[in-house]
Amino acid sequence: MEPIANELNRRFKSHPEFRQRYQQLIDTTLKDEDVRRFLEAHRDELAPKTVDRGMSKLYEFVQTKKALAVGKPVALPGYLPRLVLSKHQIEVQYVPSDRLQAQRAERARRHRVMLYGMPKSIAAADLTTYVPDNREEALNAAIKFTVDYEAAPTQFHKGLYLAGSFGVGKTYLLGAIANELAKHGFKTTMVHVPTLATMMRAAIDKHKTNDLLATVKATPVLMLDDLGAMAMSSWFRDEIFGVILEYRMQQELPTFFSANITMDELEKNYLAVNTRDEVEPLKAKRLMERIRFLATEYDLVGKNWRNPS
Repeated sequence: MEPIANELNRRFKSHPEFRQRYQQLIDTTLKDEDVRRFLEAHRDELAPKTVDRGMSKLYEFVQTKKALAVGKPVALPGYLPRLVLSKHQIEVQYVPSDRLQAQRAERARRHRVMLYGMPKSIAAADLTTYVPDNREEALNAAIKFTVDYEAAPTQFHKGLYLAGSFGVGKTYLLGAIANELAKHGFKTTMVHVPTLATMMRAAIDKHKTNDLLATVKATPVLMLDDLGAMAMSSWFRDEIFGVILEYRMQQELPTFFSANITMDELEKNYLAVNTRDEVEPLKAKRLMERIRFLATEYDLVGKNWRNPS
């Protein structure tokens, strides 16, 4: 095959305008501010022949940069061109843009928060936008937990038991804690308790209750939302909820709760009575010992942020 240089020489000789257009492209490329700075920075390393051989790379860099500036499609969307000197040759290196890096970081953050039956709005929950509104104690405890956990994730840190009426921000605050931890690389699982019960019953037929239970109980940080929102069967209370609490207490894993009832009400009016109206106070007391070991109770009061009047 005939060398391309010979073909170019032939075109230059037979078509002077071809040489002229080519020279214009070179001149335009070499006038680019970024190209000039690059050549100046590597002046001692670049021989004239090296610049000539790298002219196509310089041209590629300039054209890609121009296309990005006006929003035209490029070969590698989301990447910015950068001139580098590699083995004495000029090359174009493509690096992720700030926007692409931010998008990747956001996707990674969201993947660190596993949701079971939780509202989509959790993804936007943020401690910095949480309005205290008579909830300062719980907010301060949440902030303190994130700081302490990030500083020493292998140590045991008690979670929060958030008690309060509908819409006062219990679930949002849990989500804000989870998102704050995710920013720093920590994983959290948030579970809507009634949804978990439904999932566990459905998993029985597929013989996968153990898999789901293992995933939930062993997560680094667990948040059990809407505790007390359903009548709890003896099976779910003892074989699922109790097993989760026992494991997390033994392993000293941070665990959070939200409920419309206080801890005392949870013990006396919820955990002690099963779906067959059987009263089992000793089992309730045993579960509450684990809950109190895992979390500190905070009462949230204030307006209904979900449905403000």
